[in-house]
Amino acid sequence: MSMADPECGLDVALAVMGGKWKPLILYHLQHGPRRFGDLKRSVAGISEKVLIQQLRDLQAAGVLVRHDYKEVPPRVDYNVTPFGMTLVQALMPLCHWGTQNRSEVTDFIGMNSPKASANA
Repeated sequence: MSMADPECGLDVALAVMGGKWKPLILYHLQHGPRRFGDLKRSVAGISEKVLIQQLRDLQAAGVLVRHDYKEVPPRVDYNVTPFGMTLVQALMPLCHWGTQNRSEVTDFIGMNSPKASANA
């Protein structure tokens, strides 16, 4: 197996949805269109600048569509494309895994974080 032709497509998947915020954005968009402000409230901790950039990246990858209603005041929403829904479906097992293992992972991260070690 060469590096140019890997067996695993994780490199492709991570190129599209990699990072901290994109999977969460996709999760919140899976049930239908959402407006920018609604997404910002749903994805706790994301800055407006980062949300804008992540939405642009997902749109450029063909995962999201942005619908501008051309109204005053401006109204824009975002929706997952059929191609993007295939990615959402692939992310759902990770969502379930995280839900099932939240307390164990939280305990592990809490015990091994630099802040926890410094306070011990």
